[in-house]
Amino acid sequence: MSSTRHGLSRIDQLIKCHTGPEEDRPRPFPATLGRLRPAVPVKVTNLTHAQVIETLEKVAKGMGKKTDKPGTASAGMTFFGQLVDHDITLDATSALGKRITPSSIPNVRTPALDLDCVYGSGPEATPHLYGADKSREGGNNTANFLVMGTKKNKFDLARTSNGTALIGDPRNDENAIVSQIQANFIALHNILMTEALKDKATYEEIKGCAHMGMSENDWAEFVPERNMVFEEVRRFIRFHYQYAIWEELLPAFVDQACLDEARLSDLFGADAAIMPVEFTGAAYRFGHATAQPDYEIHAGSGQVSMDKILGFGPREKPVEMKLFFDIDGKKSQRARPVGTTLGLPLTNLHFIHEKVHLTDIKHDLTLDQSRNLPLRNMIRDRYTYQLASGEIIAEWLNSARGHSTPKVKMHAELAKKGFTRTPLWFYGLQEAEQHGGGKLTGVGGAIVASVFGRLLRLDKTTYWHAHGFEPSAKFSNKGGVLAGMMKYAEANRGKIAHAGDLING
Repeated sequence: MSSTRHGLSRIDQLIKCHTGPEEDRPRPFPATLGRLRPAVPVKVTNLTHAQVIETLEKVAKGMGKKTDKPGTASAGMTFFGQLVDHDITLDATSALGKRITPSSIPNVRTPALDLDCVYGSGPEATPHLYGADKSREGGNNTANFLVMGTKKNKFDLARTSNGTALIGDPRNDENAIVSQIQANFIALHNILMTEALKDKATYEEIKGCAHMGMSENDWAEFVPERNMVFEEVRRFIRFHYQYAIWEELLPAFVDQACLDEARLSDLFGADAAIMPVEFTGAAYRFGHATAQPDYEIHAGSGQVSMDKILGFGPREKPVEMKLFFDIDGKKSQRARPVGTTLGLPLTNLHFIHEKVHLTDIKHDLTLDQSRNLPLRNMIRDRYTYQLASGEIIAEWLNSARGHSTPKVKMHAELAKKGFTRTPLWFYGLQEAEQHGGGKLTGVGGAIVASVFGRLLRLDKTTYWHAHGFEPSAKFSNKGGVLAGMMKYAEANRGKIAHAGDLING
């Protein structure tokens, strides 16, 4: 049996050394963020920095809307997209008001679609996310099951005594909807673990899927018997999760032509940043624009304002997934189309109590400005990351690809103040609204499609490399595989083995 570093699961070690001769193996994903284009500092001539910020604030305030605007995507896709973001990126270093170099920013999450926001680093390295083996004491062995729920709400996330969620990424508790999606992934793991241990046919299906692309010798060499079923279930779920991202989440919000191009080739070249700040700080933040001002979260409860849904802490009752995903052919609530509007509560984040100080220009935002999410996005773009504008990246893309992205009309407030460039985040929303039919296209579409395409292509353990993979019939559903996974988790929660040993409180 090969040795392994303490705290590193054997299957993850296998992933690092698997697939071909050493010289042909992919380089490990970098541990820091990067750039697609050089930084472009804010330059003021006829305006002061305060006036630039006031202009951006006018644009940001104009984005907030009180009424719902239904797009084509189910409402849950907004929040699934948030969970995906938390799976691949976490900048815990940079502060909104301070300029920073991306290469100095550690990405706390692994930039791989591996659900580490759910699984952490596995039972050995993150044991607080898992049950315990009490078999020697006459109890149950739940060491390969994820902890879940509380005595007050067994469908909630497991929590510490102060209400903090016991999950791989604490941000997945920041609103009730993404919290419930996280809880459903946890329940799904425990359900499949239970089925795999009790039902031979289910185990054979899970094993056959999980072993795709790897030899039996690899599994026997790197995975101890006590963790075998856990690793097989984890990889089974990862494949379906990755499939749901590329086949369902991205087509819901990104022009299919951008995805098709990214599937066939590396849009930005082999040496492009794996996790560029143009993605983390701008393009992938399109999800904010798909949020509605309110949602129905329990059948018959009526619309609940988004500002009541935001916030960390214990949940009194589960959010019903049929209201957010199309289950059994029944249409759920819809996300907003990608564009230059968003739910009004996001322009006033009530949980922010400190003013943002912009160090470079020695300027304080007001508390109202500091609470405005779209303004924060544009401040981060210009003063923290100093991102190249949408227009600059469009020119670069046009040159590199040999065909033009559609031109975007400058926002009236920016044009009135003499702006010649648009913050990248807002530019991507304008492209979607003006040319994408409510989906990212042009620059925004290329960045988002390219980053996900590279993650799936370069990581040889994704479903892209599992030739013959087809989603399980367990998750068959007219509204898609992701909705089927949410349905399966809800329908089978009561069948989890030793559930009482996994609940806190």
